[in-house]
This record gives sequence, structure tokens and C-alpha cells, in this order.
Amino acid sequence: MSVGDVAGLIAAIAFVLLVGVLAVPLVKLGRVLDEARASIKEVTDHSVPILDEAATTVATTNSQLVKVDTITTSAAQVSENVSALTGLYAATFGAPLVKVAAFTYGVRQAFARASGRAGSGPRTGR
Repeated sequence: MSVGDVAGLIAAIAFVLLVGVLAVPLVKLGRVLDEARASIKEVTDHSVPILDEAATTVATTNSQLVKVDTITTSAAQVSENVSALTGLYAATFGAPLVKVAAFTYGVRQAFARASGRAGSGPRTGR
């Protein structure tokens, strides 16, 4: 065995040791990448149903908002109709009722004064 053979043997052993030392981090890195892939798959598997449920909730909410809009529009129309009816009632019955009330008040006052004069006798000084 020559010195060149011993040097070649030492170089081969050193190369094998170097490959062995570098293989450990590569194996660990492979495991980390496998775990990351599994985690991403799990997150994806759980996220898709949540997104589907959120889309269903948004669609249901939109349909309910359409119903609420219809109700609000109807309530506004009812309010306008009540306002118009109140105005019509006030115009139709309000003024005549005020006149009747004023007339009735005047008649009562007249009867009160007339009955007051008749019961107390003739007044002098006026």
C-alpha cells in the first residue's frame, strides 16, 4: 500500500463522514417540510367548509335584507297614507267641528247670561 492509496482511503472515509453529517440536517429539513405540508393541508381542509358556511350566511342575510327593505318601504307608504288621511280629516271635519264647538260655546254663554239675568231680576246701572 502506498502513500497515495492511504491518502485516497482517508479522503474516501472523510467524504463518507461529510455526507453522513450533511444527511442529518437534510433529513430533518425533509421532516419539517412534510409537517408544513400536512399543516397547510389541514388548514385548507378546515377553511373550505368555513368559507362555504360564510357564503351561505351572506346569501341568507342578503335575502333577509331584501325582505326588510320591502317591509320598510311598506311602512313608509303606510306612514304617508296616514299623514294624508290625517290632513284630509283635519280639512274635512276639523274646521266645521271648530265652528260647531265655538257656536255651542257661544250658545251656552248666551243661555248662562240669559238665565243669570232672569234669575237676579232687572239690573240697573248699565
